[in-house]
Amino acid sequence: MKIAVFPGSFDPITKGHADIVKRAIPMFDKIIVAMGVNSEKKYFFNTKQRLSFIEAAFEDYPTVEVDTYNKLTAFYCKDKGANFLLRGLRNSTDFNYENTIANLNATIGEDLETVFLMAKSEFSCYSSTVVREILKGGGDASIFLPEKIIALI
Repeated sequence: MKIAVFPGSFDPITKGHADIVKRAIPMFDKIIVAMGVNSEKKYFFNTKQRLSFIEAAFEDYPTVEVDTYNKLTAFYCKDKGANFLLRGLRNSTDFNYENTIANLNATIGEDLETVFLMAKSEFSCYSSTVVREILKGGGDASIFLPEKIIALI
């Protein structure tokens, strides 16, 4: 069984995140959208809210599972029997960062393979950081969000 983990803090999940997962569905038997929980990090949305956003975004996709974790991603993948990490890339800056992390994960994750998908051009400027800044400023960030979570925010 080909299982991939799509890790992130998803604070909040964006259309770009959702698009990467949806495009990867034919490649894997199961994709686990795994929300990292770090008690030291300050999030804009709490754990319960972020989890409900992710669940809503993928409720119509039976091969997509939603979970949380608080350990090294490579160790989480091993616990879940996942041999693949799914990551989205928006630009060369993302690639440089993600390439380093992929090499580390392959080493400590016992040949954990990272699969990169390029963001579609219309999502290349989407980021959770941008969404948070718009929301903090009282703006409308709905253009960046999966439709099913707009009402939840």
